[in-house]
Amino acid sequence: MNSIFHRISVRKYEDRPVEKEKIMEILRAGMQAPSACNQQPWEFYVVTDKEKIQKLSKVTPYTGCAAGAPVVIVPVYHTEGLVAPSFAQIDMAIAQENIWLETDAQGLGGVWFGIAPVEDRMEEVHKLLELPENVKVFSMFALGYPAETRPQQNRFEPERIHFIEN
Repeated sequence: MNSIFHRISVRKYEDRPVEKEKIMEILRAGMQAPSACNQQPWEFYVVTDKEKIQKLSKVTPYTGCAAGAPVVIVPVYHTEGLVAPSFAQIDMAIAQENIWLETDAQGLGGVWFGIAPVEDRMEEVHKLLELPENVKVFSMFALGYPAETRPQQNRFEPERIHFIEN
């Protein structure tokens, strides 16, 4: 629960690599996510190539800060063989949140860039990384050792909670 109340969007990173063991734990957390009919539609591409990261940072008007990240994770989902394909993006969002929370738990920081459902962005990342045809890009997640910190904003608003009781 600590990461839920600590996690922030980190857009500035120290110039140091992230250990592969930490990346693997982060992705392990992502794969622990529940999914519709347990379909687990995901695969994850871990980009550490600086040239590729620079290109990824230009995919949207909002991804520029990825240029300074030592790692960009690109979660993708399968387009074939799924039991509940219309729920694949929901499954991916749950996995992405787990990734973000474990990133925080590992002492790292990150920021989630929405790519899906915008088809041209999905296709651009797909082409840049030369991904297999049977997957679609869901998001990008830049991460690294944070070079910035701030307290998390309190978003709890009890007036948004409605009980329907007898």
